[in-house]
Amino acid sequence: MAGKISSDPNVFLLPDLGEGLQEAELVEWLVEVGQQITESDVIAKVETDKALADVSSDRSGTVAQLHGKPGERIKVHAPFVTFRDDGSADQPSEAMQAAVQRTMEPEALPHAEKQEEQREESEEREDAGTVVGMMQNASTHEAGPDRIIATPAVRRIARDLGVDLIQVHGTGIGGRITERDVRACAAGSRAANGDVMGTPPVVEDEPPPAAKPQMREHRPAASPPPVVSKEIPRHPIHTPVHEPPGSSVRIPFRGIRRTIAEKLRHSVNHAVHFNVMDDADVTALDELRRRLVAASGEKVSFVSLVAAAVCRVLSGRMGQAFNRLNSTVDDENQEIIQHRSVNLGIATDTDNGLMVPVVRDAEKLGVLELQRTINVQAKAARDRTIPLDQLKGGTFTISNVGSLAGRYATPIINYPEAGILAVGRAREGIVVRKGMIGVGKLLPLSLAADHRVIDGATAASALAKIIELLQSPEELMPPR
Repeated sequence: MAGKISSDPNVFLLPDLGEGLQEAELVEWLVEVGQQITESDVIAKVETDKALADVSSDRSGTVAQLHGKPGERIKVHAPFVTFRDDGSADQPSEAMQAAVQRTMEPEALPHAEKQEEQREESEEREDAGTVVGMMQNASTHEAGPDRIIATPAVRRIARDLGVDLIQVHGTGIGGRITERDVRACAAGSRAANGDVMGTPPVVEDEPPPAAKPQMREHRPAASPPPVVSKEIPRHPIHTPVHEPPGSSVRIPFRGIRRTIAEKLRHSVNHAVHFNVMDDADVTALDELRRRLVAASGEKVSFVSLVAAAVCRVLSGRMGQAFNRLNSTVDDENQEIIQHRSVNLGIATDTDNGLMVPVVRDAEKLGVLELQRTINVQAKAARDRTIPLDQLKGGTFTISNVGSLAGRYATPIINYPEAGILAVGRAREGIVVRKGMIGVGKLLPLSLAADHRVIDGATAASALAKIIELLQSPEELMPPR
């Protein structure tokens, strides 16, 4: 389906992004003002709900204006690029509009990590007079007798140090004043006043002017008046405190991190979280896992076995009451949507943040099929090649918090889902079997549910059923 066309033939609008998304975050421009581009050229990269996409031009022409800066969010069908009104912008054909729409598919961005590293390095570097972005016609940005070029941060430092920027010689590009210039000027002023160590200057009282000589009896000269030190008062509230350069780094909420923050805040604000926790004796399950590994030659994790047990419970095979956990909430219409199919989200930690690929119809898959699907989707999420539709539509989520460390957790529900299960780190511990004490392997489990949808008794019973399956692992295997 072709995107909306602007009434102005020289304005290219941000195309529809699919999946009902209304906006995208601009990652980077691949063109610049004045550049001649041709139809179908990729002009920008955008990020939409954890997925990356290329935006291609639907016409040829010369770029006159780029609407938006990297990190900004741009609405779908908002002006994206303006072309020069010189006949160089051709009207897009319907075929081209469709082709442009097809380019709005998520793809990997191999150099995204490199861009992030470069951004962090630039934030840590000391201000040396660089200017963000490309300088067009640099001569118009040079400092002069009536023009001071300095960032707000540098001006604030100068104000705190009592430095008049008019007296500072800028060493940055075009005479721009840097933080180093301000501090050097402040240090020079203190040295000139005898304040090498940064203490306030000492002001001595001048002796009274000499009186006109008069004939009088000679007396011994009186001792000169003592020197009284007058320090400039400093109130502690007004004493500026500066962190050493490089002691902290400001990282803006952008991209995946901003998406994660917004989703978590939305979940906390809407879902009524409550938690129930318990341990499963997975000694026998671990033996089954080892047999599967030996028989298949594939890696089998506890997560795939837990996923199989969760699907058995959520699908209603262990009791219809537990199917309520396999629900999502439609707050706008005040409805609970109970699902038949289990679309299982598997929280995946990536270098770019947490992603939750969704295994659709997971209740129909065996343990090995679940493991293979989880592996494929986790790799695609880490490579940022996972399609956007595989990050949506989940009905329940499993989070393997124990993959690194930790036993229990209070996981945040992946809204609008109604439940999430955190799997802790398996460990050896004391177990009791048929009244006998022994040593076995324990797997901590933490279930969080939306109390608006699920009663506490239902959630606790569902967790007990999951544990029952994990402790009787042969039930997880399909009949032969």
